[in-house]
Amino acid sequence: MRTTTKSKTAVSMKRAPAKTKTIKSSKENLEDIFEDQLRDIYWAEKHLVKALPKMARAAFNDELKNAFNTHLDETRIQVTRLEKCFELLEKKAVAKKCEAMEGLVEEGEEVIEEYDEGHARDAALIAAAQKVEHYEISAYGTLRTMANVLGKVQCAQLLEETKDEEAQADLKLTKLAGRINQLAAELEEEEVE
Repeated sequence: MRTTTKSKTAVSMKRAPAKTKTIKSSKENLEDIFEDQLRDIYWAEKHLVKALPKMARAAFNDELKNAFNTHLDETRIQVTRLEKCFELLEKKAVAKKCEAMEGLVEEGEEVIEEYDEGHARDAALIAAAQKVEHYEISAYGTLRTMANVLGKVQCAQLLEETKDEEAQADLKLTKLAGRINQLAAELEEEEVE
């Protein structure tokens, strides 16, 4: 007669109870995405509050220094607006690291390290700053649309106000770039001659 014994492996391989996954509605998922993106841009703006003074100090052109300092003041207000959005959502204002903004700010810091003070560095600083502005315009436009769809009208208005400020900052940088890039090119030609 043959005796059957269970191996230790077979006994220990009992299945764990299946985890139950909570099924959310599309609207609940959209609300989660909205809150996640809000935390992301909140981190981005707080990170910019630290980065803009460095960019202002590195700028050679006084108008560019002033533009960075003015935008720093606006950014502080934008952080407050985001905190108001969290309040309207009855959520705690918690930042989630924004990898994209971290990379864009690092790019600006590299410009400061790579180029000597002058018009060429200013041109590179403007390019880095405009990448930041374009990211923010996109983020705020998306958030505003989500807020409207979710019926969060007051939050949508705050996000629209910030998006408009970002667009104005980008326009100001574009105008400065026209002059500063020309100065950098003219000085480059003088150095070559």
